[in-house]
Amino acid sequence: MRKNTRKPFVKREEADQHKINEKILSREIRLVIEGEEPKVMTTSDAIKMAEEQDLDLVEISPNAVPPVCKIMDYRKFLYNQKRKQKELKAKQSKIVLKEIRFGPNTDDHDFQFKLAHARKFLEEGSKVKAYVFFRGRTIVFKDRGEILLLKFAQELADIGAVEQLPKLEGKRMIIMINPKKNK
Repeated sequence: MRKNTRKPFVKREEADQHKINEKILSREIRLVIEGEEPKVMTTSDAIKMAEEQDLDLVEISPNAVPPVCKIMDYRKFLYNQKRKQKELKAKQSKIVLKEIRFGPNTDDHDFQFKLAHARKFLEEGSKVKAYVFFRGRTIVFKDRGEILLLKFAQELADIGAVEQLPKLEGKRMIIMINPKKNK
């Protein structure tokens, strides 16, 4: 019978994650075997055990004293780790932020037009950041800007929840609206 002398193909960044086989430098390790108590043994003995099973000795917890290792197929372990990370990434929802700009003297028709756009954005699941931009001396109309944004939030109350009430930041008064979750 021919002895299997394969070495697992591992990319550089993955090799930095875990030490395997001869790269484990400590003399003693704690070997974890499923269904048994962890054993403290020399690294060379553990590597021999792994080679007999045609598997790899992988350092799981390098900061423990002695380091914790496990005998497993390293390529299969990396594959499963990548698959889990991919599943987690797929489950994450990306939050898109849409901005709508008003002036302090925005006309009713423009207001309704921008309201329709905001409604569409919230139905798509995007966050809406509406702001009134004060140019030059229009900063004296802060109260108009606040009334405009509160009216905007009130019109969208059925499909959006206010995250942040109108707040003046420099020349902008900003309000944030989150989409409501549909059940």
